[in-house]
Amino acid sequence: MSDVAISITGLGKRYRYGGAAPLNTNLRADITDWAKGLFRRNSKGHPTLQEIHEQHLSASPEYFWALKDVNLEVKRGEVVGIIGRNGAGKSTLLKILSRITPPTTGRIEYHGRIASLLEVGTGFHRELTGRENIFLNGSILGMKRAEIARKFDEIVAFAEVEKFIDTPVKFYSSGMYVRLAFAVAAHLESEILLVDEVLAVGDITFRKKCLGKMQDISHGGRTVLFISHDMGAIRGLCENVSWIDNGRIRLVGNACDVVGEYEQTQIRSSTNEPSFRERSEDDAKHLEFYISSVEMRDQQGRLANIFKYHEKLSLVVSVNGNVPSDHYSIEFRIYGQAGELVAMGASGAYHDIFFDKAIKRIRVEIGPLTLTNGHYLISLSLVAGTLRTDSWSNACSFHIVECQPFAHGRDLNDAVCVLQQSFQASE
Repeated sequence: MSDVAISITGLGKRYRYGGAAPLNTNLRADITDWAKGLFRRNSKGHPTLQEIHEQHLSASPEYFWALKDVNLEVKRGEVVGIIGRNGAGKSTLLKILSRITPPTTGRIEYHGRIASLLEVGTGFHRELTGRENIFLNGSILGMKRAEIARKFDEIVAFAEVEKFIDTPVKFYSSGMYVRLAFAVAAHLESEILLVDEVLAVGDITFRKKCLGKMQDISHGGRTVLFISHDMGAIRGLCENVSWIDNGRIRLVGNACDVVGEYEQTQIRSSTNEPSFRERSEDDAKHLEFYISSVEMRDQQGRLANIFKYHEKLSLVVSVNGNVPSDHYSIEFRIYGQAGELVAMGASGAYHDIFFDKAIKRIRVEIGPLTLTNGHYLISLSLVAGTLRTDSWSNACSFHIVECQPFAHGRDLNDAVCVLQQSFQASE
């Protein structure tokens, strides 16, 4: 038996700008055509919006390649991460592997049954109940009813949808939907599991549960292809990683090496991200007292968004509007790339420091930053008396590089903070 689970040779996927015009064969399509007719040439002979749009499409390049000349081999029992920026072609690759869409060029050889978890809704029939969808998915994988029944209770318990298992899934929340979809894909007996970034829909607790289950799957000898923007999860789960860039494989290799190179590229490109941000008028137009801008500076006072381990970071926060009390305070929260709260601070609640309403510019010094390598987000809030007047989520972001305690980044279950510590022999 071959030790290769998936072999991809010369794979390419070409799409047409604007899509092709399908033949209309139902009432909905007929009504749509009638509605479009309203936009057709008027009695004065002037071109309509529809005709202008079609002229624009005809002037554009007709096709583009979402994937081009992709060659990849995945061994049995291997956990492979697929990384890349949004729009790089990652999801297109998994849709082709799941047989949702055919390739334009190339060949794929499979050795084993495939279960996939892509965007929420793929593979489920909305009118069927959770119970019926479990048996439907198992049948699609070629499993016998007895095999599915044997796994049924385990699937339902993992998904935490016992009370709703006989309810049509169209009434499920997005969280319930993705829990059941993951449980079905993970527990049914497929040799190959394809997982897209859909786990971001679930809450943090269930997300950790899913990542733990994928670790169990990999130890059980099943093959997993995992797309994620969470580099900690990629490092913790995957042995090898394929980096897709603009539809082509840019780098394949050991997870830590490829992720490290990818992160460095992202950091270098992020130097163009603003270290100074102004609040949009739409974001603050309903607020009486709000944060209008934030600057991020290094220890030398320069605008910056890249810091080394143990450096200090300063925020210069400007506020605007009428303070609904005599004084106010400011709060900050730092979040990791997986959305976990890393650190927080508050001038009033923690330090009993309040600012007079005449003060409209505040300096917040944070650090030394005992954080490991990675990307972090800062959210800011204003509190006047007992009233929270403004919360600016993801006000700014920064990177930590060259972290001496963990020079190669952190794995899935590692901490994000490094506390002062010492070790010595005890008598």
